[in-house]
This record gives sequence, C-alpha cells and structure tokens, in this order.
Amino acid sequence: MQEKLGIVGLGIMGGAMARNLVAAGWQVLGHDIDAKRCSELQEAGVAIRPDAAALAREVPVLLLSLPSPAAALATARAIAASGAERRIVIEASTLALKDKLAIEAELRAAGHVVLDCPISGTGAQAVTKDLVIYASGDSQSIEALRPLFFGFSRAVHDVGAFGNGSRMKFVANLLVAIHNVASAEAMVLGVKSGLDPRQVVELVASGAGTSRVFELRAPMMAARHYQPASMRMEIWQKDMAVIGQFAAELGCPTPLLSATLPIYASAMATGHAADDTAAVCAVLEAMAGM
Repeated sequence: MQEKLGIVGLGIMGGAMARNLVAAGWQVLGHDIDAKRCSELQEAGVAIRPDAAALAREVPVLLLSLPSPAAALATARAIAASGAERRIVIEASTLALKDKLAIEAELRAAGHVVLDCPISGTGAQAVTKDLVIYASGDSQSIEALRPLFFGFSRAVHDVGAFGNGSRMKFVANLLVAIHNVASAEAMVLGVKSGLDPRQVVELVASGAGTSRVFELRAPMMAARHYQPASMRMEIWQKDMAVIGQFAAELGCPTPLLSATLPIYASAMATGHAADDTAAVCAVLEAMAGM
C-alpha cells in the first residue's frame, strides 16, 4: 500500500514538495485556499480535500507549509477539532517561536505529535529537492519519517528539542538576507564599472567570493528578471521580522541584518512585493543611477 501524507499549503514550497513526493511514489492529499493552486496540483497527482480537518481524518502524517502565523494556528485548531486519531504534524512554516509553541500546545492537547521542521532553501531549490530540513521535537518520529523527508529534500538534521529547528532556521535566514543584498551590491558594482553581467555571475561563482545565494539569485539580477519568484519579497518581509524579533529578545546585535532592512523596504515600496527577493538589485541600481 502506498504511504499517505497530507499537505496543507500548496504554494511555492508546499506545491514543489507535493510534486516531488508524488514522483517518489507517495499518495499525497492536499488543501489550499487558492483554487488555482489546488487545480494545478490535482493535475500533478495530488488528491485535493476541502479543508485541513478532512485531511487529518484520512492521513497519519500532515505537513503544514503556510505563509502566516494566523493561517498556521487556524489550521492547527481545525486539525485538533477534527476528531482524528493521533497524527504526526510536521510544522514546516517559518514562524516566530511563540507561534510554533502555540501550535504545538494546541495539537498536543488533542493527542497529536508536532515536529518543528523549518526548511532551508528557495522555491527553485524545492523543485530540484535541494532542500535541508532542520527537524526538532520527538526524535523517534523524526527518524521514522526520514523516508518521507528524503522524498523532497537532500538532507535532514535532527537538531534536538522542539523549537531548535526554528532557531537554526533563523540563523540560516539571517545569512540569506545579508548574502542576497551583498550579491546585488556586487552585481551593481560590476555592471556599473562596465563588466558584462553574465561574466560577473560566472566568475564570482567560480571564486572565493561566491555563496549559494549568489549562485541562485545573481543570474536573475544579471537578467533583471525577477519572475517567477522562488521567494516573494512580501513573504520575505515576514521572515525578516521574525529574525529581528528573535535577535532583539536575546539582546543579540545584528548590524548587517539591520543594514539590509531599508533595501528590502525600498523594494517593497517600488512595486516589487510579488517579485523574487533578487529584486533588491533594482533598488541598488536606482541608487547607482543606472
């Protein structure tokens, strides 16, 4: 019998994970409030259900990939009220730690097991299974779910107690935020000096100054084309706020992260909300008079 999984949230990340799991032989059921996304994923082999409660009653494992704490908590409440037997719920969204804990408490009270498993990677990386999972919570459940995780990722790390997955994701995302703006700054410097942007991409990627973020986003910057988005600017704003709040609560200085905030804000204000975060390059180009 095929292994069954339910996914709530079939957006850029959830949709890519669902497609890869179908390709890996899993029976994937899904739900999203966007009818268009549901239709697209149904064509890819995902069985669509009307809500999260219906999914919970059918599958032993659910994965949540949602854009906001309100959506994630509402989903947790729907699962808790569904009357389903004990389920394992993989919370893969990027949320503040207090929101993860609220979700865990809601579902634990209803007899379910919750794992905090944020994912490192972009939507483009999700398509090719180039994702890393920071899993935290019940270690036995994490171990049992490794075959599932490897259906849509290249690496899974058990980082310990519930919440450590989110803490690790905040560290990783801080670097992504900085590397993205640094990549744009380097591209603008190179192009304004007269270099071919495609050559800048190629030569930086082959040298010591490269990063995974540069290699993913500099080609978009060189082409000045920020669609389709692997991470929309408007969603990234939420992730940035979560990191900033986390660092502030710890009293931890983040001067480089703080320096990127006006660049992202300017991108939002100049019409790039739905574009990939690589569009910060357009802000720096304008500042450079290009």
